[in-house]
Amino acid sequence: MGLARQQVDFIIDNGYFETFIWAWIGLGVITFAYLFIQPAPYGRHASTHWGPMIPSWIGWIIMESPSPLLITFFLYQITPPFDIDHIGVWILAGLWIVHYIHRAIIQPLTNPGGNKPMPIIISFSAIFFNLMNGYINGRGLSVYGTHYGREWLTAPTTIIGLFIFAVGFVINRHADYALLALRKPGETGYKIPYGFLYEYITCPNYFGEIVEWIGFAIAARSLPAFSFAVWTIANLAPRAVLHHQWYLQKFPDYPKNRRALIPLNLFTQPASNPKKGQ
Repeated sequence: MGLARQQVDFIIDNGYFETFIWAWIGLGVITFAYLFIQPAPYGRHASTHWGPMIPSWIGWIIMESPSPLLITFFLYQITPPFDIDHIGVWILAGLWIVHYIHRAIIQPLTNPGGNKPMPIIISFSAIFFNLMNGYINGRGLSVYGTHYGREWLTAPTTIIGLFIFAVGFVINRHADYALLALRKPGETGYKIPYGFLYEYITCPNYFGEIVEWIGFAIAARSLPAFSFAVWTIANLAPRAVLHHQWYLQKFPDYPKNRRALIPLNLFTQPASNPKKGQ
């Protein structure tokens, strides 16, 4: 462990950390293109061809937990940990941890469809992503911590970024809970969601999460945070497009005026027919 930490410090101290992150971003761009061809096989795109399955609630807890744990680990590497010169680190880390507590614990345990099967390979591949993402951003916060002091708190980009993050967080949570409310306990089928941004786009939950991490990147003003915004788009934008196509094929009465991900039609056309409960 000590040798591994020395090697990590060597990489950071010799300026290779940013090169490593750019390579990670490049992989995200490749993933973006690949996921239009082969969707990640979980949820409505799940397939037994991907090997052994586990209940999805277990898979989500296992695969999402490494990220907040790594952020917390790096948070306590800062010396001294609680001084005002690192106040922004604690704010950014706090936002990250709040998001992932919901993603890794609350949502899996409250999802009525949590017993739907998920391929184990998806859980393990997501563990790899969250280890990488948690390491890059946790290490970034600890390395660049002194940039997040008093001046950071009042910078326009900080205020704008935190506001955008909050808007995205609310959209994401609201959209997720709207989906959960469509199912009664034990139900596993799919229904057409209505209300809120579902009147305009198929995946406001994904839209909200993308907005969240773009806001985080603006507030953090760092390459690690930018890399996560890129990866969020790479993972969710293709899935939103495929979700949209899936709804159109499965439901003949699916509103044709909805877009897949970005509500460009918000102010240019009326909402879709609000048949609540369908």
